Amino acid sequence: MSYSAEVQVMSSAAFKAAYLELVPGFERATGHKVATRWIPGVDLFKRVMAGETSDLVIMQAGNIDEFIAAGRIKAGSRVDLARSGVGVAVRAGAMRPDISSSAALKHALLAAKSVAHSTGPSGVYIIKLFERLGIAAELKAKTRQVKGEPVGAVVARGEVEIGFQQVSELLPVPGIDFLGPLPDDIQQITIFSAGMQVSAGQPDAAKALLDYITAPAAAPAIRKAGMEPA
Repeated sequence: MSYSAEVQVMSSAAFKAAYLELVPGFERATGHKVATRWIPGVDLFKRVMAGETSDLVIMQAGNIDEFIAAGRIKAGSRVDLARSGVGVAVRAGAMRPDISSSAALKHALLAAKSVAHSTGPSGVYIIKLFERLGIAAELKAKTRQVKGEPVGAVVARGEVEIGFQQVSELLPVPGIDFLGPLPDDIQQITIFSAGMQVSAGQPDAAKALLDYITAPAAAPAIRKAGMEPA
């Protein structure tokens, strides 16, 4: 199939499940092609700040705002895509600890032999949450920070007992049991957004992609991925 433009996208993984479901429909509807580089958030931030280019960047809203302030993303181009909470998982078939309250989660963490979180927004929050719960010192030696693969993959292999990551990044992983989101009183909601780079070579096609993945028709795919439309 011929296409009129190729949209270059750089993205962290949180929006990946919904994105992968939505993009083929965009390509069929418009004739455009989408080429995506999946990059861990910490690395993505460094690479954009260092001058790496694309048409669109997708990651947490705060980083998009920093790119705008640094002149990497066009002012006024930020589009919020989805809201995401932090979830909890164990290996498939393993004992399912109670995480229904902050007290129950605290007990489960102290009883666990090992815990994992990501280097992304959820991981940053989890570190602060452990401090807030007063168990950071007890968990330090048994906590692993995962980079370059989903936390769920480490949990599925049995390398850690309990894993934390964005719900949307846990749900697609085989070999885990998703216990649910964090309790409401300790939940952290992150907004994931897109912004157009100042150097975008296909701004019109990139805008069309943003319109497509934020249209009302995209909402079911976003919710299926464990997120809420922004």
